[in-house]
Amino acid sequence: MRSLPLLASSPDRQSTLTELQALGARWIGPSGAGLSRTGGAGPSDHKALTFEGHTIMVPIHTAAASTSPFALRMTGGATARLERDGAVVIPNVTFPPTPSFYERTTADGIPYWKIATLHSTDVLATTVLQQCARYLDRATSCQFCAIGQSLAAGRTVARKTPAQLAEVAEAAVRLDGVRHMVMTTGTPTTSDRGARVLAESAAAVAARIDLPIQAQCEPPADDVWFGRLRAAGVVSLGMHLEAVTEEVRRAIMPGKAEVPVTRYLSAFEAAVAVFGRGQVSTYILAGLGDSAHDIVAMCRVLVGIGVYPFVVPFVPIRGTPLEMHPTPEPAFMVGLLADVAAIVRDGGVSQASIKAGCGRCGACSTLRGYEGAA
Repeated sequence: MRSLPLLASSPDRQSTLTELQALGARWIGPSGAGLSRTGGAGPSDHKALTFEGHTIMVPIHTAAASTSPFALRMTGGATARLERDGAVVIPNVTFPPTPSFYERTTADGIPYWKIATLHSTDVLATTVLQQCARYLDRATSCQFCAIGQSLAAGRTVARKTPAQLAEVAEAAVRLDGVRHMVMTTGTPTTSDRGARVLAESAAAVAARIDLPIQAQCEPPADDVWFGRLRAAGVVSLGMHLEAVTEEVRRAIMPGKAEVPVTRYLSAFEAAVAVFGRGQVSTYILAGLGDSAHDIVAMCRVLVGIGVYPFVVPFVPIRGTPLEMHPTPEPAFMVGLLADVAAIVRDGGVSQASIKAGCGRCGACSTLRGYEGAA
């Protein structure tokens, strides 16, 4: 089998990994090898892969991945090689095994993996409320969201209690070396928009185990919740724009767009005052319709406030209205991430300084690799 030159230089590596993450890869081998997950909240239809000292989430269950020029071919129990058009790009790729805490059940008989899951290699993640008021009607839901799929399939429970989360978090740290935790939530009908259940859950975990926690929710109506989250043990906060222009937000997430960008910006300012520069972040999904110019302009505003803009390629998930939406062009992502990385470097809100959460993990984007490039 022919081989392509190994990714010796940083620009080559970054552009190839960015292309891989945008296009996904065909998985050739036993489907049950290693961890992957279809549907649900968070990074779905992905597999965590580690090579050359980096771990990234790569789509493997999406429609786009089925026609990708990249393939991941199993070569052993927990190893594979990355190919592009039949040529070997990276000969040795590893992926995390099923964690030990998945084998356990809670005191009330629920498997731990239905309460929280391993993301990447060392992140414990949970959706505290697996139901979202916006998701109940596809006319108002985020068109890319699959939060209801894992619940419908019986792979999770609708509400995780604080006691369950504390029990699972303690085991994940002790048995599998988990280093930080992400708590997200579907949006309830209450004005706190999920901050209340996140604060209750974080307080229970913090009382049980020393584990940095990121909470993720829509901006609550009252900024007082930021202080309450911080007092409960949350060290990092995520409030996710997803799209940066009101036009795209109304088209893609009509319910969530009822909270305008102006409210996100005021909430970011209030949250940074509580958590500190760089400890508040937002997901931006590149490829939903926003131009690179609009995304870069918003990132300048965000970094100026002290918010880390976690720009990731949009991944269309099967079973959602956008499952056939095109993935972003690799060249678009390479240029965009390079520009955003320059803004992040100049603004001093690097991925490396984030205490917990998606930005600290960084596996759903190759942005962190560009941050180190001068």
